[in-house]
Amino acid sequence: MITLVFILPLAFGLISFVLKRKFVNRAALLGSAAIFVAVTLLVWLRIEWTWLPNWLLVFFRFDSIGLFFFAVMAIVFAGVSFYSLSYFREHNLTARQESVYILEMLAFVVAMAGVILATNLALLWVFVEATTLTSALLIYFEKKKSSLEATWKYIYICSVGIALAFVGITTLSIGSESIGSLFFNDLYLHASEINPVWLKLSFAFLFVGLGTKVGVAPIHAWLPDAHSEAPSPVSALLSGTLLNSAFLGILRVEEILVRADQQTFSNIILLLTGFLSLLVSAVYMLRVKNYKRMLAYSSVENMGIMFIGVGLGQPGLFAAMLQTMAHSFSKTSLFLTSGNILHRYGTKKIEDVRGLLKRDPVTGWIWIVSFLSIIGIPPFPIFISKFFIIRAFWTNGEGWLALLFFLFIVVVTFGMGNAVFRMAFVDSDTESTGSVKLALSAYLPQIVLLAVLVVVGINMPNLINEMLSNAAAFISSGPAAAVKVAGK
Repeated sequence: MITLVFILPLAFGLISFVLKRKFVNRAALLGSAAIFVAVTLLVWLRIEWTWLPNWLLVFFRFDSIGLFFFAVMAIVFAGVSFYSLSYFREHNLTARQESVYILEMLAFVVAMAGVILATNLALLWVFVEATTLTSALLIYFEKKKSSLEATWKYIYICSVGIALAFVGITTLSIGSESIGSLFFNDLYLHASEINPVWLKLSFAFLFVGLGTKVGVAPIHAWLPDAHSEAPSPVSALLSGTLLNSAFLGILRVEEILVRADQQTFSNIILLLTGFLSLLVSAVYMLRVKNYKRMLAYSSVENMGIMFIGVGLGQPGLFAAMLQTMAHSFSKTSLFLTSGNILHRYGTKKIEDVRGLLKRDPVTGWIWIVSFLSIIGIPPFPIFISKFFIIRAFWTNGEGWLALLFFLFIVVVTFGMGNAVFRMAFVDSDTESTGSVKLALSAYLPQIVLLAVLVVVGINMPNLINEMLSNAAAFISSGPAAAVKVAGK
């Protein structure tokens, strides 16, 4: 399985880059997406198959939480890949431009897979840095001045963050000198032997370093610019998968503190950061004028909700995992649909988009339904995850925090809803001149993702429920929740 994830997509990307044929480009992109989905299913079915040498398998493995995050990434990547066909057509990309886009995207996805599957903290750090370098190329893909500024801002802030994460790894190495290993399993099994002072200090550095990549406040400054300036399919990947990958890194470090009985320290940091992210999102959502930046601040809000879920301990873990999946699918649908809006109107300004339902009814309704999904209107699963988080507050005897949580959610919902409904329902002052009809690939990925969310919200399939439960259980079970994937 590991072979398919790391080698074949890069090989497809190189073949596409060398041949520069549109048919080959599309086959490489869609084929890689199919590989990721197939690997998810094969791992879930416990089918073992790999060509990697056994010594290399020590560094990469599917465990319960890794499988969950990989599955979310695979589905989002599949939707983005299919939508990219429409992006190629709308922007009249040449075969060469397509091949560059595909190679960069496949390198980015492989780097994220490395973060998810890494069994060693230092290796995870290397792949987090790789995601920065590969995604920076995609942010600058359209080569505009604004995208160049966003790219450099992204590289600078995330590089500072990754440097702080390295300090955290060094600090952890000092505190765990008796263990002599940075493999997660060794750190989990011997967590009680780590010096508590060094462990807390290392968590603080790692939290800030990886949190920069997650995009939570106050270390989120790169996120609105990068999400706004990147091509819409890239924005969907950044929000739907990149943030999750860094979030998983924090969860793996959090498990060390849980095993060392120091989770009170980490939970306080998670809760404070989560509420600060909600506050920042609420403030900016009321004044934002760019709909792609609006979606970016929504990502800050949702990552804050995930942090709060984890910070609440066992009662909030399942909610955090459900929020992770639902946010990824909903936000992917929103960013892809924003690409349709940008193509129709040629602007990112909320005030310049009017009469969306009349001009493109399909895009308009997908835009509205995606908004209802991200704010958690029943039957969408974010309603369930937010309900579980509020219940967790009362379970932990912190009901007053539930009221603060609810207040921020209401403000964000009002600010975002005000923009979405004005774009969709308010008529334009000028007559619509019409536009080129969009391809099926511009709508189908969003429709499928939203349909999946409706099914999960109404009657969650056992497979998804089990995957969510296993991922949530990881924080209290660590390596015992591993799904072994090793071959000859």
